[in-house]
Amino acid sequence: MKTLKELKVGQTAKVVKLHGEGAIKRRIMDMGITKGTEVFVRKVAPLGDPFELTVRGYELSLRKSDAEMIEIE
Repeated sequence: MKTLKELKVGQTAKVVKLHGEGAIKRRIMDMGITKGTEVFVRKVAPLGDPFELTVRGYELSLRKSDAEMIEIE
């Protein structure tokens, strides 16, 4: 299983599955990250947290802990 956390700057991936429970999963889905969505990694902060992503045409910052819950291909 490969997660969003493993992507490097400039890579694109497709979301396969969201892991997690309840409010955390709902929050990720509310940000536009759902099954089948293309995600592009724009930047990563110097210490690796957070990531800046392009999702559905807008920029989104996401924590490492949240990125671990997003399975990609």
